[in-house]
Amino acid sequence: MNPGTGRGTTRRTVLTGAAALGAAVTLPLTLTSGTAHAEAPDAAALRARWHTLLTGGAGLDLTDERIAAAVARTGRAATTAATGLDPSRTDGLFADLTSTTLSNHVTTSFKRLATIATAWAVPGTPQYGDTALADLLLAGVDWMLTHRYGPEHSRFDNDWDWEIGSALALNDASVLLYDVLGAERLARITTAVRHYTPDPNLWRADRQIATGANRVWISTVVAVNAVLRADGDALIRVRDALSEVEGSGANSVLAFNDRADGSAGTGEGFYSDGSFLQHYKHPYNGGYGKELLNNLSRLLNLLAGTEWTVTDPELDNVRAWVDEGFDPLLARGDVLASVCGREIARPSKQGHASAQTVIEAVVRLIPSFPGDTADRFTALVKQWIAEDTYRDFLAVTDLASLVAARRVLDSPVPARGPLVAHKQHPRMDKAAHHRPSFALGISAYSSRIYNYESIQNENLHGWHLSDGMVLLYTDDLGHYSEDYWPTVDPARLPGTTVVAGRPADAAGQRTTSAADWAGGTALPGTTLGAYGMELRAYGSSLHGLKSWFCLDDVIACVGSGITADAGPVETVVENRKLPDPHATLLVDGKAAPTDAGWSARLDGARWLHAEGIGGYIFPKPATLRALREERTATWREINLKYGTDTPVTRPYLTLWQDHGAAPAGAGYFWLQAPAASAGRTRQWAAAPPVELVSDSTAVHAVRRRADGLLAANFWTAGASQELSADGPASVLVRPEGRTVTVALSDPTQLRSSVVVDLARRGLTVAAADPGVRATATGRGIRITADTANLHGATLNLTLKRS
Repeated sequence: MNPGTGRGTTRRTVLTGAAALGAAVTLPLTLTSGTAHAEAPDAAALRARWHTLLTGGAGLDLTDERIAAAVARTGRAATTAATGLDPSRTDGLFADLTSTTLSNHVTTSFKRLATIATAWAVPGTPQYGDTALADLLLAGVDWMLTHRYGPEHSRFDNDWDWEIGSALALNDASVLLYDVLGAERLARITTAVRHYTPDPNLWRADRQIATGANRVWISTVVAVNAVLRADGDALIRVRDALSEVEGSGANSVLAFNDRADGSAGTGEGFYSDGSFLQHYKHPYNGGYGKELLNNLSRLLNLLAGTEWTVTDPELDNVRAWVDEGFDPLLARGDVLASVCGREIARPSKQGHASAQTVIEAVVRLIPSFPGDTADRFTALVKQWIAEDTYRDFLAVTDLASLVAARRVLDSPVPARGPLVAHKQHPRMDKAAHHRPSFALGISAYSSRIYNYESIQNENLHGWHLSDGMVLLYTDDLGHYSEDYWPTVDPARLPGTTVVAGRPADAAGQRTTSAADWAGGTALPGTTLGAYGMELRAYGSSLHGLKSWFCLDDVIACVGSGITADAGPVETVVENRKLPDPHATLLVDGKAAPTDAGWSARLDGARWLHAEGIGGYIFPKPATLRALREERTATWREINLKYGTDTPVTRPYLTLWQDHGAAPAGAGYFWLQAPAASAGRTRQWAAAPPVELVSDSTAVHAVRRRADGLLAANFWTAGASQELSADGPASVLVRPEGRTVTVALSDPTQLRSSVVVDLARRGLTVAAADPGVRATATGRGIRITADTANLHGATLNLTLKRS
């Protein structure tokens, strides 16, 4: 909250402190109200800040190889963007952007003008300062204002394009071209933008409350428009909109949605566990979440050290956004696809492009969080840039981010090192498992979370993205790039259990499950976690129970109760795009054929090893189906809005278990050993490191042989060896020396308490989280945990042997 708004006193307006946040730059700026086109020093200084964000600022060292390359990229991008630019046309400013029903044609036209204007403003480009080009750009802006954008034009299609996409691009172009715009044209531009986006709190034609990323986008539009008009009052409204002063903070983008005081947020935005939801119940850290972080970092940069500096103490939550909401969801330069929403269906968002946005935002945030946080962010950025050997961040980022990133990389703070952690996000039904040689993401959904999003004719085949999809990230850093999403078989995503077949485009999107059980337990400070979901499939009677026990380098996959009234049902062990189409597949030590089109039934398989991927061990010999194929598709098949019609072909290896037609009580059990060698896989097949303890419809449980660790998911009240629970629960029991650590949770997020009995005598409490109690029983110890309002979070108890 920001003091001095003059809007009356509320609980939030009396908040003070955190004044140092966002104060990295100190400038004596005082804008006045009004719309006059004036060269006041204050307005010019703010405009120069935004200009620097777009161009890298004055004094670029063109003898620096990296800078020179970025300048050259800027020039090439402008040359491409200018192709077909013709203000003499009557149907469209660009020959390929003539639609009056698709609003993204308007946004794309403005984006191209901004791209060209950037090159015009950057010294060293072929376009720099070209007067003829400036005239062409001005004519282009005039054409758009006359024919497409402004008070005299009716909006069509998507509100986002009119109020955010087009407005952001036109604002940027106006800052870049400011010196040649003239007062009349500037007034026309700012009037047009304000026509669509007058208020940082509201958006859409029906003036809804803006939430999450949309609120930050809208605020950014209003802020830059205010700078162009030298309107200080509008900047006050922007600053206050981030905290939503007008609504007493109910829609603040800075506050967590699960607030410590118990008040309810909008439901959209960040949660304290790092989850980010947009469009009410869609996990979206890698989509809207990254855009919120990106634009907020730009706004903080613009307003830092001014009377509009954001001083809301809840700005401090940004630290947790980065640590909990982005770091665990990045895998060596890629963002886990399970939290990218419909953006996975956009060709422009592959190739680690989403991670680039995250890195740019955190680089921009470093000056706003001095001290330990700045050092931690610096260490993160260094690690993220260094570990992405697929896409060189410094070779693709914009000039301003390049300049800032070079300063970060030159600092004495060392890189953090690879992330080794197991992180669960109960608020969005997702889990991430990071080991030194791989990362693995698990995607579920429940009565609380939607399965997938397909709006605006995007992500048309996302049917199974949350049906237990398991995405493995290895040294093949481009696996989920280079046309994975249009070419992978969307009916056989890895890890999922499905009724075979292809539903209609966008079938079932924005649907919650009838099941509450999704989540698990993570043991702090380790890479040990139990995760699971009750699957109730959309559009069929398919029901099943699925668990993943992440035990360091081995993931135990358990399924039971797989039942459907009709249709063939499959559980997909793996579906991998192969960098080498002839990569070796070993089946019990024997190499399978490598020809495209090879398929086989593998009876009684005990272990498989896929070259460059890892091993799969079946302690109970299993019958599998295997298929090698060359898959051809176009991006248009999954995205009518942004897709292309060029066919692309990629080689795949798919492995699955066929449960047959209308199965009743089917199941599975295998150990996945990502990145394991063939030799290690063979050894583990001979002596499995994890044994199955229970695969009933009451409980799934496994035990690690090396230390006796027991991991269990209780679907109902039940027992498994020395462990029992009074109802749904996820539990880990880890003996270590003279202590036993117990971690537990309520994955249904509905229970007020969980009671677990551990039949081990001679244990007493050494430490316990608040709300966890233990009492001795005749057979051992009873643990009672208060789980009300914890929303699936893990509680911990340490016991010691007497």
